[in-house]
Amino acid sequence: MDYQNTLKYLYESVPMFQQIGGNAYKPGLETTHRLDEHFGHPHQQFKTIHIAGTNGKGSCSHTIAAVLQSAGYRVGLFTSPHLVDFRERIRINGEMMPEEYVVNFVEEHRSFFEPLHPSFFELTTVMAFRYFADQKVDVAVIEVGMGGRLDCTNIIHPDLCVITNISFDHMQYLGNTLTKIATEKAGIIKEGVPVVIGRAKGSVKRVFTMKAKEMNAPINYADSISPNNPTDWLPYPEMQALRKHLDNTLHPADSIKALDKILDKRKDAIRIVNEMFPAGLFMELSGLCQHENILTILSALKELTKIGYRICPKDYLNGFADVCKLTGLMGRWQKVHSDPDIICDTGHNVDGIKYVCGQLDFLHQKFNQELHIVFGMVNDKDISSVLQELPKHATYYFTKASVKRALPENELLALAETNGLKGTTYSTVVEAVQAAKKNCPLKDLIFIGGSSFIVADLLANRDTLNLY
Repeated sequence: MDYQNTLKYLYESVPMFQQIGGNAYKPGLETTHRLDEHFGHPHQQFKTIHIAGTNGKGSCSHTIAAVLQSAGYRVGLFTSPHLVDFRERIRINGEMMPEEYVVNFVEEHRSFFEPLHPSFFELTTVMAFRYFADQKVDVAVIEVGMGGRLDCTNIIHPDLCVITNISFDHMQYLGNTLTKIATEKAGIIKEGVPVVIGRAKGSVKRVFTMKAKEMNAPINYADSISPNNPTDWLPYPEMQALRKHLDNTLHPADSIKALDKILDKRKDAIRIVNEMFPAGLFMELSGLCQHENILTILSALKELTKIGYRICPKDYLNGFADVCKLTGLMGRWQKVHSDPDIICDTGHNVDGIKYVCGQLDFLHQKFNQELHIVFGMVNDKDISSVLQELPKHATYYFTKASVKRALPENELLALAETNGLKGTTYSTVVEAVQAAKKNCPLKDLIFIGGSSFIVADLLANRDTLNLY
């Protein structure tokens, strides 16, 4: 088989959550342990960092990986879902796994795994572990697929566990309260392994505190460092002014280089100022959610330093400023076009959409940009709650992604209208974006999101849509 036929085989022969949803979900580790034994326990051949949570996993995973790369480590990165190419899930120092490796892996081992009937994610996980071992990575950042306790990645014994913000998502599998969801996420906490927790309050915080105590795991809450690590958002004019100021003072050249990298790519940045970075630590990733993610990342890197990882301030500056190039990250408040500005984001649950809408409202107020929103969702999300968060003053282009779980655009429109939203329907993301580009004045903003799969269809068709 060639690469495309191998992917077709994988997508059609093993249950794939990305395509069919709940029918692909296999809780429990029995199959994973059998796969792991067959492949020689590959995850034991390198260090690991385990990351769970509802929102912020991708940003935190990629940024930590970028900083470690900058520090000279050979870093594996396992994430999901992919947006354009399956191999986005499995990278080393930002480079996707070769097509040949995927083909050879399936051809050599299908006689073993076919009788086991693994899920797509189970098979993908062991493929990643085997690849990282074969390529002799120093450390791998491993992102949980869903939950934590019964997730197939939970066979690893990491150097550090990270649990990002908890919110409502996948309730049919993880529970219908934040406490139940947090309990599943807390399942990655291991005996004696330090754990960093993102935003957590009330019963959620109690779940993590009790689990960490049970496992004798040192626990650190990221928001505890907030008073000494103030963050702000820098629009382009303020970035330019700061760049000029830094050039006329005795600030480290590395700070200037980091800011220059972002100025070359974007019109905004997140900045954090602390004792280590009095001139500022600049984050390429933007959007309101990054104000919380950055605290989680800093807490995680501090813990890694405590246990012997060699990371210097220059590595922070380079990794934060160049995370997308270093790791291949896409779809996090990503600008894909100018005149008009077109931004996409993979936020797809209530909390994720709240962050998106907060950012859109800020831009609307600050720059007087009218909003054109291309929007679609999958059918197993809390659709009504998400729609309630969307701005009513925007012009909407309702569409569906090219996956079986996609909610038909006409059904989405009907639900949207009950929430006071107005718009038109389009059968594909391409058609919806084309219409938005035609209708949107150059000074205004087009946002594309609602689902990772909407963003995936957008990015897969950048040439067709003439996005640059």
